[in-house]
Amino acid sequence: FTILMQIHTFLFNPFQENTYIVHDGVSCVIIDPGCFEKREQDELFSFIENNSLKPVALLLTHAHVDHVLGCASVLSKFDVDFYIHENDLETLKAVPNYAHAYGFKGYLPPKEPNKILRGGEQLSFGDIKFDVKFTPGHCVGHVVYYNQENNFVINGDVLFAGSFGRVDLPGGSMNVLKESIFNVMFNLPDETLVYCGHGAETTIAEEKRSNYILQF
Repeated sequence: FTILMQIHTFLFNPFQENTYIVHDGVSCVIIDPGCFEKREQDELFSFIENNSLKPVALLLTHAHVDHVLGCASVLSKFDVDFYIHENDLETLKAVPNYAHAYGFKGYLPPKEPNKILRGGEQLSFGDIKFDVKFTPGHCVGHVVYYNQENNFVINGDVLFAGSFGRVDLPGGSMNVLKESIFNVMFNLPDETLVYCGHGAETTIAEEKRSNYILQF
């Protein structure tokens, strides 16, 4: 018996970042809230309210500015646990130092995450279950959230449709990213639906066949 997860995607901020709500009709988790403008925050909160969902966790795949802009607003509105990989705590702390350079004046840093991931955890929120897999390379503390029952992975900026996360930011490494893609992502079942931090979703099979990473 498979619990049907629903995944709702929001497109936020000038980086066109995908923010995800995963829910089972009752509880929901918010992943990588990139909502900066008030209207973006309102869009996220209205969806939760209109569907009578109860937020139970805020999860980060990683802590680059475009994925964390809405963390403070989410955490001030909802009393939820805040998950991040231990290696990305410093990435999160660095955001206030450069957010203004990308046009995000008035960025508010969130309170400290209270749930520290190391990779390998199994998270359970009501009927929502994730295997946490450590996938550095785009940044030092990147993780993906894999749901085996429903064949999907929320993969942040590791894989994109036909492409992959940039490695020219602090903590990025092409060699490390390749290891994460070939040894972790490409070991997921071929039919796994991959939800990306930017752009359209794809599948593991499609990326194993045609991704640009294969040329490196």
